[in-house]
Amino acid sequence: MGARERGTLPADLERGLNRFQAWREQRTGHGRIPHALWALAVGLAKGHGISRTAAVLGLDYYSLKRRTEADTDETPAKPPAFVELPAPALVGKQGLFELDNGAGASLRVRLMGYDAADLEALARGLRGGR
Repeated sequence: MGARERGTLPADLERGLNRFQAWREQRTGHGRIPHALWALAVGLAKGHGISRTAAVLGLDYYSLKRRTEADTDETPAKPPAFVELPAPALVGKQGLFELDNGAGASLRVRLMGYDAADLEALARGLRGGR
């Protein structure tokens, strides 16, 4: 098969093939494929397709498909890391006033989103209730 020729496979698929071949050479009998190798195959199938991965690794197409679909179903959707909220629209309420202590020192304050009554109460509080 042309897909199995060395040098024509992507590097990660080549590494997967090498791991499966090493496992097959050292196993005795007909043991089950270890979970770690199935997880590797599922990851490769997501990137290279189920058919190609099954053919290259020598796996049953339907077994790999079932495991790939099960892995997709179990993966919870990740919540967004950042949610941008629009800035609240400012109503035309704003005020600018200056406070002068009579000795040449003054303070200019600009407030946005306040009513005139709130500004008046603030000014009275700063002047000492006069």
